[in-house]
Amino acid sequence: MTAQSWRTLRTKKYQFSLRLFLFLNAASALFVLAFPLYETSTLSVPAILIIITGSLLLVWHGKYSDKRISLPFVSLIFGILWAFHITMKYKILEHSDFSFLIISLLSVLFIGSIAFANNIIAFTLHSLPSVFACLWFNGDQHGLRILYLMALPMAGIAIQHVIQKRYDRFAQQLMYKLLEERETLNGLSMLDPLTGLYNRRGLQNKLDTLLVLDNREHYVLLLDIDHFKAYNDHYGHMMGDQALIRVSAAIRDAVRSRDVVTRFGGEEFMVLLTAVDQQQARATAEQIRQKVYDLDIPHMFNQSTATNVTISIGIAPLVGQGIDGAISRADKALYEAKNQGRNNTLVFDELPHT
Repeated sequence: MTAQSWRTLRTKKYQFSLRLFLFLNAASALFVLAFPLYETSTLSVPAILIIITGSLLLVWHGKYSDKRISLPFVSLIFGILWAFHITMKYKILEHSDFSFLIISLLSVLFIGSIAFANNIIAFTLHSLPSVFACLWFNGDQHGLRILYLMALPMAGIAIQHVIQKRYDRFAQQLMYKLLEERETLNGLSMLDPLTGLYNRRGLQNKLDTLLVLDNREHYVLLLDIDHFKAYNDHYGHMMGDQALIRVSAAIRDAVRSRDVVTRFGGEEFMVLLTAVDQQQARATAEQIRQKVYDLDIPHMFNQSTATNVTISIGIAPLVGQGIDGAISRADKALYEAKNQGRNNTLVFDELPHT
């Protein structure tokens, strides 16, 4: 996305620079023909060619804006035409006039400096033919002045180029940093802040990818901490949060890295086991149940009964059906597991009423 945005920005800058260059050339040539510095009976063929070529290219590029034209090549062609115009007009003047050369050269430099403020190569190629023409006619007397007129905007463009490069580098770094922060925020928004597991949004994000790329058999495990309300009532919510953190870590440790572990509710978790059969799903569920029990988190859920924190697990397949249906079946298996005494795992397909 960043690279695409950056390329789009560079393309827009190129298009603007080219269109401005063509427009300024055509407009300046038209002005030269309409209001010449010195009245002559001869029309400037190079100026006419500049108007025609600039106008045609403007129309063409407006229609096919996705096509690229080489800026150095175009700038050199127009620079040569302006040099021919200066040469032709200077030769037919009755007397040598340095002011004509200076004004003509300034016009060419103005076009290049405005259109190519960040492209010193295109500016140089557009300006050099006219500079050489002026030096040829009056270099012995005013050569340094002509070179100075050329050097001044070149220095300005070079400085602007350095500044622009530093700005572009800074903008790129800032954009990359913002994207990294956005990715971090997106990642955090898909995680449960207490346990670090996926929340429901994170689960949906993983599901969208998994179900498209992998059509093998998957299983849903729905897990619930037994008598957790009683745990919170007896030990307090801070201890309850600590228990949730330890249980979630045990669940995460008991499954593979490719399996998806989600905090589904307050004390309820969901595990999506990818590419497993029923026997493997049952074995994994039993491993999770045992790991949680082995945490040895004391739990006195009434005045007469003390044990460890345990979980009950319902298991259901996810094959060619929506995740909602699989969760509903796993929930029924979980409900039955609790009815059978808790600290238990049950598969939906093996329930008595199925």
